Amino acid sequence: MSFKILNAGLFSTIQDRGRYGYTHLGITTSGAMDRYAYYWSQRLLDQEINALELMVGLKLEVMVPTTIAITGADLDFRINETPMPIWQTYTVKVGDRLSFSRRKKGVRAYLAVAGGFQAPQYYGSYATTLKEGFGARCSAGEYLYYNSTSSSIPKRLSRPYLPHYPQKELCLRVVLGYQEKAFSPEAKAEFFSSIYRLTPQSDRMGYRLRGASISSTTQGIISEGIAYGAIQIPPDGQPIVLLNERQTIGGYPKIGSVIPTDCYRLAQLPLDGCVSFEPISLESAQKINRR
Repeated sequence: MSFKILNAGLFSTIQDRGRYGYTHLGITTSGAMDRYAYYWSQRLLDQEINALELMVGLKLEVMVPTTIAITGADLDFRINETPMPIWQTYTVKVGDRLSFSRRKKGVRAYLAVAGGFQAPQYYGSYATTLKEGFGARCSAGEYLYYNSTSSSIPKRLSRPYLPHYPQKELCLRVVLGYQEKAFSPEAKAEFFSSIYRLTPQSDRMGYRLRGASISSTTQGIISEGIAYGAIQIPPDGQPIVLLNERQTIGGYPKIGSVIPTDCYRLAQLPLDGCVSFEPISLESAQKINRR
């Protein structure tokens, strides 16, 4: 009862909403990088269990009939070589082949299966975190197990809810934190007026940027907990936006935090893309997240 993995593609892993309540043990949150897309993959199937987070190149063969949902990046999703729309469900039968052969828009797609994938849980979560030894990347020849389901009524996401994934440049909205006092007015002006390029060192831990160097009046702080989206400024002055697999504590000053909805969009920006920053109030950020 499974998908057979014909080609594992680039960094295909089982993820869910993340692993919470264990940062005091040094265990990171992890989970789906684009949680908007992840949650819709679950809602289309009326569940919240787990999904396969994938990048380009994945190919699967259906061994048992089931219903799937595909959301997130447009990676040229096909069933038996026929291009298919995403952000909707499909009933697939034995022998069908699913493929995600090239990146058209966005970076990460989500494949959810009715009833969820059968996978081990670690500290109450299915989220794969390789650096902590939780789960593993998919490999060709392996199987992704699930329970067989009968056909269901097709569902798709309405157009107004479909996200836009910028391909070249993205403006990230930032709530300034209490450590903004460690940055001069000139440094903050430089930060918010500059454009930064994503570097190849960007990953699930954080997106490392290259651009104008931002100086701080402090060389370090006592290590403290790090929030999702925090913008850390190390000694070289090059910002790092810390994401799902960020370290649980750190000692570099942080100018502020990118709001969660923009972190999801950042996870869909190609590594040759650029970002800029815009300050917003905490109240505005809360309204955006509620909306």
